[in-house]
Formats: sequence, structure tokens, C-alpha cells
Amino acid sequence: MKNIHVSGKRKTAIARATLTPGRGIVRVNDKLITQITPEISQLKCREPLLLAGDVVNSIDIDISVRGGGPNAQAEAVRLAIGRALAEYDKKLENTFLEYDRTLLVADVRRRESRKPNTHGKARSKRQTSYR
Repeated sequence: MKNIHVSGKRKTAIARATLTPGRGIVRVNDKLITQITPEISQLKCREPLLLAGDVVNSIDIDISVRGGGPNAQAEAVRLAIGRALAEYDKKLENTFLEYDRTLLVADVRRRESRKPNTHGKARSKRQTSYR
């Protein structure tokens, strides 16, 4: 089996995952996945691993994630893990799609760019008075 490289994006967070044969160790930015805080982010990241079952015990996944906030990073990691596992074992692809489509398909929404004369906002304009 050769290494699998995939990425996941959410808002401005980008996670890059490398799946290799191993003993079931999952690291995010060189930390074990069990050390991620807050706990809700950790649970979000572990979701695809729980759905995959015993497949996870024979592989290692190394993930580097940067940009965005803690929640966006967790969702980017979740997407990267889901894509890596689906590429490793094609049967998991259907399982992931039935459970939650966002395990394989990225959320394409991004921040709207700022416009001129809006005080750094995307939409609000300068208030005018016609008196």
C-alpha cells in the first residue's frame, strides 16, 4: 500500500492528511488526537474514525492544519480524515455519505470580500441623511 495524501478545507482552515500503514495512531499537528481541546472539537475529529471501525487499527494518519478558528480547523481535519479513509477503503465512502455528506464533500461557503466605503464590512454602507 502506498501513502495517501488528501486535504480538507473549511472557511480559511486547511488540513492536509497523510495516511500510511501503521498501528492506528492519529496525530494532528504532531499531537495525538486525544489531546485536542476543546473536547467537542476532538469528538468532531474522531467521528470518521468511529464510523470506520477496525480499519483504523492498521493505519497511521498524520494531519497538519493551519488557518481559521478552532471549530473550522476541527471540521477541516474531519473532512481530511474522511477523505483519506474513503480513498483507503472504497466501502467506507458509501457509509460516510449515508451518515453525513460533509465527511467527504467540503462546505464551499467563504467569507464575503469587503467593499469600499463600508467601514471594513462586506455590506453595510455609510448612513445618509437627506435633510
